[in-house]
Amino acid sequence: MTGPTHSGLRLAILLAAPFPAPQGSQRFVAEQARALEAAGCQVTLLTYASGDGRTASDLTRVTAPRVLSPARLRSGFHIGQPVADLGLLTALTATQRRQPFDAVLAHNAEAALVALGARALTGVPVVYVAHTLWEEELASYLSPRFEAPARRAGAALDRWLGVRADAVLALSEAARLRLGQGRHDEIACIAPGLASEPIPEDEEIREVCARHELGRDAFVLYPGNLDGYQNLPLLDRAAQHFRAGPVVAVTHDRRGPRLPHLRVVEAGLAEARALLFAARIVVVPRRARGGFPIKILQAMEAERPIVALRGIADTLQHDESAWLLPAAVDGRSLAQVLEALWRDPARRARLGAGAAQVLAKQHRWQDVAAATLELTRRARARR
Repeated sequence: MTGPTHSGLRLAILLAAPFPAPQGSQRFVAEQARALEAAGCQVTLLTYASGDGRTASDLTRVTAPRVLSPARLRSGFHIGQPVADLGLLTALTATQRRQPFDAVLAHNAEAALVALGARALTGVPVVYVAHTLWEEELASYLSPRFEAPARRAGAALDRWLGVRADAVLALSEAARLRLGQGRHDEIACIAPGLASEPIPEDEEIREVCARHELGRDAFVLYPGNLDGYQNLPLLDRAAQHFRAGPVVAVTHDRRGPRLPHLRVVEAGLAEARALLFAARIVVVPRRARGGFPIKILQAMEAERPIVALRGIADTLQHDESAWLLPAAVDGRSLAQVLEALWRDPARRARLGAGAAQVLAKQHRWQDVAAATLELTRRARARR
């Protein structure tokens, strides 16, 4: 719905994180902002003042004070974040008083808490954009001995945010069902879109592969950060049993768990994209449900055959647009699947083409923005 109903709607998009940064969440919010602007909205992006040095000059942006913004780009809790979030709350409320917003789209739990604090002061409705289910993800940041209490705390946070927000934008059906308890009309499952980018030239791909001593179409790739919720020890165990070629993790930050059987490559965005187009198979071992990994959309764009766990990306279908495995899969079984797919070029081509079709049909930003604005309308109607 991109017609007059939403023309001139003033929206704040809130992300309690550095921006720009080479991670999926930051790309998601930037592309969401552009898509909503294309639908006729006035959008202001509010983030920490820190980032990776790139600019996004086409976006209207307000930041928390730089002195309060943590420089760290990685996911997970940082001791300076509560102070930074207080600065973000101050920036949001001050901006709201100068140019009142019609709604705030708050990405992930931390931003939702900030937005709900601002709502108490300004009355602006909050759409919680749930990137994950904290019942499943929170424990990944803690020692295994704290898993049970972490799951309970995460479930309590999910319930609290699901009830307190004026509307919930879930990225998966699992999150919609969990966060929608007690809701009827103010929750929707809306998977993210992906804006197209120029395809890397063959020469660039060859140069990047040579630089990292990798053969084109001769390695398995995991593209993304190495944080605990990505479940990379499973992929490391698979790599221990996989003999056909190297299993590579390409990331912007090498820090993370010990992964002795993976080849970890640190690379910038352009190099990482070239390696994505050069990989024979892309694998995403994440178990925690609730979100929709942007890296999977990028693999769809590259027409790579995707191996992932069920429930991680709802629009994918097993043996049509990806090879999907049960959440309880072990490393040896994952290695066997990778081995079979490695030696089956016809199936790889079919899965890659199927993934690209899903991207084109179900992840168009125009459609995603229309659904987001309809949900925002329902959130505003509650106030």
